[in-house]
Amino acid sequence: MAAAEIGGFAAARMAAPALRPAAPPAPAAAAAPPQLRRAVAARSLRTVAAETVTADLAGGTNGALHAQMNSEATTEITSLAVTANSRRKTKIVCTIGPSTNTREMIWKLAETGMNVARLNMSHGDHQSHKKVIDLVKEYNAQNTDGNVIAIMLDTKGPEVRSGDVPEPIMLKEGQEFNFTIKRGVSTEDTVSVNYDDFISDVEVGDILLVDGGMMSLAVKAKSADTVKCEVVDGGELKSRRHLNVRGKSATLPSITEKDWEDIKFGVENGVDFYAVSFVKDAKVIHELKDYLKGANADIHVIPKIESADSIPNLQSIIAASDGAMVARGDLGAELPIEDVPLLQAEIVQTCRSMEKPVIVATNMLESMINHPTPTRAEVSDIAIAVREGADAIMLSGETAHGKYPLKAVKVMHTVALRTESSLYNSTTSPGLIAPAQALYSEEFSPSQLSKMFGSHSTMMANTLRTPIIVFTQTGSMAVLLSHYRPSSTIFAFTNEERVKQRLALYQGVIPIHMQFSDDAEETFSRAISSLLKAQHVKKGDYVTLVQSGVTSIWRDESTHHIQVRKVQG
Repeated sequence: MAAAEIGGFAAARMAAPALRPAAPPAPAAAAAPPQLRRAVAARSLRTVAAETVTADLAGGTNGALHAQMNSEATTEITSLAVTANSRRKTKIVCTIGPSTNTREMIWKLAETGMNVARLNMSHGDHQSHKKVIDLVKEYNAQNTDGNVIAIMLDTKGPEVRSGDVPEPIMLKEGQEFNFTIKRGVSTEDTVSVNYDDFISDVEVGDILLVDGGMMSLAVKAKSADTVKCEVVDGGELKSRRHLNVRGKSATLPSITEKDWEDIKFGVENGVDFYAVSFVKDAKVIHELKDYLKGANADIHVIPKIESADSIPNLQSIIAASDGAMVARGDLGAELPIEDVPLLQAEIVQTCRSMEKPVIVATNMLESMINHPTPTRAEVSDIAIAVREGADAIMLSGETAHGKYPLKAVKVMHTVALRTESSLYNSTTSPGLIAPAQALYSEEFSPSQLSKMFGSHSTMMANTLRTPIIVFTQTGSMAVLLSHYRPSSTIFAFTNEERVKQRLALYQGVIPIHMQFSDDAEETFSRAISSLLKAQHVKKGDYVTLVQSGVTSIWRDESTHHIQVRKVQG
């Protein structure tokens, strides 16, 4: 056996919520010198009461909760918190491009901190993206220590882009410059756009933004095929630059013909997520999910919130989806830039309230495309996203074509990790840690029970400073635990490969694929042995083991368990 049960705890259902740790951490025997206090605080050393929870929900009048309490409190100062809290919880999404599309670089990105590899379908072709997919799958097949890399296909969407130019065109303030719907035009004062209705969408007086505002032009006049502008803010216009009209969304379908081809490509190659560009309402999400259901494809859909039209429909879009991405570049182009921080916080909070993952993206370390160190504002930007509770933060050009992709990932990793170290305290950061759930109704639904045990498993793990081990076939309990943001790592063991890949996006979850046996204890032993081998835990550590969720494994449907076990060698 790799683990031994230590003690027991349970709770009976009463008029008010009753599940809570039996004893708080014991106080220190005497005041320590300041230097020692700081050292102890730095290591998060705590005196804990170790308990085991087993709550039996079977039988009883009116579904009453019957439990028994056998508490054996053990007091010890443990350094487990060092191990439990030293892993970054916020996930990192890296866009793969010319700087990183080799086997060597993908391996290095994964070792440095990448959790999700993003394929930007605005660039490259199916052949180049297939190469990346195969390399990521090769890495996952060779890696067994829980460092799983998920694959996200990001659709191009109905983007309005300028055409190809043989060399960059320098635009100067006050200069006249034109955009035409004629294909293949590239002169000193005129370039093509890829959108035939560009003329009808644009009005005299509109402000055109290039690459989210890196350059801007005022519309002065238009003809049947050309929009005539004056440069307001100049710069270097390169090939295929993204164009927005401030305050407007293009009248294009969210999923274009090219997108459908790319989506089909994703189905054929088993990607894990679609990031869908310029989603305006929930209708397009339902349309894509119906297609995936018909194709028998288990791929989750993440809408990119980047359109002015999406904000009034935010609740319904996220409700229909499997998460969301805050795509701040186009969001700040179509809406006042000062609204972006408030919208980011609203989107993150909406996803958190619906227990869905949220990614904060765009310009997070933009300066590191060309420089080896970030600006201090960029560092703060990462910290804000982490403090708001984002599941993931994303790198775009930094890793796709930047000069310092590995340094960018390292900066994102260290800033997120340092920020997280200050967060997991229900007193100082009540907004990040989800509150415990109480059930007042006479009837329990499976989802209510799962939420109750998820919240109290988190509370127990936080009190005892233990990592959480959960066994899941659907991923639902691991997702729920992630929602409650425990202070320690969630090791999610699953016998479903697709579930393992999907859980790579969720905050605080390390997904591990393992076949389950019919013998629960034998499976527990193998799981803890694998964590020992990967040095995720060590002999003498305690772990909180959760058996709950809508789908029962090794238990009666009416029985849910929370146990604390001591790891044996």
